[in-house]
Amino acid sequence: MSNEGVDGNRRRFLTAATSVVGAGGTLAVIWPFLASLKPSAKAQALGAPVAADIAKIEEGQQVTFVWRGSSIWVLKRSKEMVDNLAKGASVLADPNSEISRQPDYCKNDHRSIKPEYLVMNGKCTHLGCSPKLRPDHPDPAIDPNWLGGYFCPCHGSKYDLAGRVYSGQPAPKNMEVPPHRYASDTLVIIGEDQKA
Repeated sequence: MSNEGVDGNRRRFLTAATSVVGAGGTLAVIWPFLASLKPSAKAQALGAPVAADIAKIEEGQQVTFVWRGSSIWVLKRSKEMVDNLAKGASVLADPNSEISRQPDYCKNDHRSIKPEYLVMNGKCTHLGCSPKLRPDHPDPAIDPNWLGGYFCPCHGSKYDLAGRVYSGQPAPKNMEVPPHRYASDTLVIIGEDQKA
C-alpha cells in the first residue's frame, strides 16, 4: 500500500479531533460517578461551618444560629456583664473551665475570643434542656446574689453569663463552647477553629 496523496496535516487534525471527542466522552461518563462522591446537602448541613452575621446584635441581645443540628447562641455582653463574671466566680463549680468542653483559645474567664461576644451551645449539660437567658439582676427568685446568667426551668440549673455552672446544681459541668473564629469584626464562623 502506498502513502501517496495522504495529507499529513489532515491526519494530525483528525487524530487531535478524535482525541478531544474521546476525552469529552470519557469525562461525560465519569462525571456522575465523581459527583456522587460529593457529600449531600444534608451531610454538609450537619457538619459544615456556619457563617453568623453579628453586625446587628445589640448589647444584652442573644441570637440563635444552627450548627450540626444544635442551637448555637451568640450573646453580645455589655461591659457590666463582662465585669460581673469575675465577681461571681466563688459560687461556680468549675470557674476555670477545667472539666468543660471549649476550645483552648476560649479557656478564660469570659470563655470567648472577644470578651463582649459569647458563642455557646444552647443545651443544659444536665439533660439537654434549653436554659433561658436571665440577664437582669438582682433576681431573688433565682438566687439572692444573682448577677445575671442562664436559668434552666426544667430542673433549676443555673449558669453565669459565660455558661459556667453554679455549685450544687443538677448540671454537672459548664455549657459547651463550639469551635469558632472571626472572619471579620461582624462575621463569626461557627465550626472552624481560630488560628493562633
